[in-house]
Amino acid sequence: MPSDETDQLSSVARRLYGYAAERHAFSETEAGEALGESVGAALAELEAAHLIQPRSRPASAADGDSPGEPARVCWSAVSPRAAAARTLAPLALRVRETHDEMDRLRVRLEDLLPEYEAGAELRDRGGANALELVTDPAALQDLIGELVASAESEVLTCHPGGGRSPETLKGAVVRDEAMLARGVRMRTIYQHTARYSRPTAAYVERVTALGSQVRTVGDGLMRMILVDRHTGLMEVQDDIKAALVVREPNVVHFMTQAFERCWSEAEPFSTTVGPDQARSISDELRQTIVRLLAEGLEDKVIARRLGMSERTCQRHIAEIMRAVGAKSRFQAGFLLSATAAAASEAARTPLTRHPAEAPESAAPDGTAGTS
Repeated sequence: MPSDETDQLSSVARRLYGYAAERHAFSETEAGEALGESVGAALAELEAAHLIQPRSRPASAADGDSPGEPARVCWSAVSPRAAAARTLAPLALRVRETHDEMDRLRVRLEDLLPEYEAGAELRDRGGANALELVTDPAALQDLIGELVASAESEVLTCHPGGGRSPETLKGAVVRDEAMLARGVRMRTIYQHTARYSRPTAAYVERVTALGSQVRTVGDGLMRMILVDRHTGLMEVQDDIKAALVVREPNVVHFMTQAFERCWSEAEPFSTTVGPDQARSISDELRQTIVRLLAEGLEDKVIARRLGMSERTCQRHIAEIMRAVGAKSRFQAGFLLSATAAAASEAARTPLTRHPAEAPESAAPDGTAGTS
């Protein structure tokens, strides 16, 4: 592809074109004398751009020509619009031919649509391919694009692991904006740590402006996509680049219910987080780390479950250990487990009140009443 520099006329060619536009015809010699420099290369440049055209001018005594000499070869300027039309004509022809080929290919492929739909209906009735494992990343992305493009009413997604990469979001935002523009509803759940990812926050701001809803949770999020509540994709253990395609209605229903339960407990993703909300989210993350630490999970496992880096997770764990006065991770786990067990036991113990302390009766609103 030509560079920007080669796309522009040289300064000599531009001056020569200005000179040519002022005259009906001119010769190379005349132009060279007028501009004070050689114009041979500039003439070739303008001719290649179809901005000048050759024409003959009869010999003239005023020009010092003999009457018997042949007509002189001269040049005249061509309108830039005419030059553009002549230059673009081959390109326009190729574009039309490409569009025609695309239409022919589309007709040939869509001619097979009845067979596909009939086969899909038979396949669904028979329960075949109700579960399909897709391990090729490119094939998986193509499948996601196809499902989203065919969505008619609703798409539900869960994205654990904190913020998403800019490369992933670049493709997702184009696909999701087109889907939302068709009137398809979209709800998405991230983990709290995604709020601290600027690319993810920018993506959320764009799609929520078009009607999408986004919330976040701390832990327990499973990666999945649900399209129109009839097809689902769920994560595969130990392989984030693979997915299990689910078309079995009962399994899809279970996935949908799991999403709805998680959605009801999630908090709205606000791209402008105030101090109180930031403190609340930070406290919830800290409490989740405490719970997972008490369960004896390793740092990298906790970090992966919460969608944060292992270094950030270790910093939180160090602060928790200082808070409980633990000298080691093992001691911290023991202390936290004991604290959790005591709290759980206290919650199960019924509250009793001495008869002498109990009011004679209580009104429905909990205040003392009269008999």
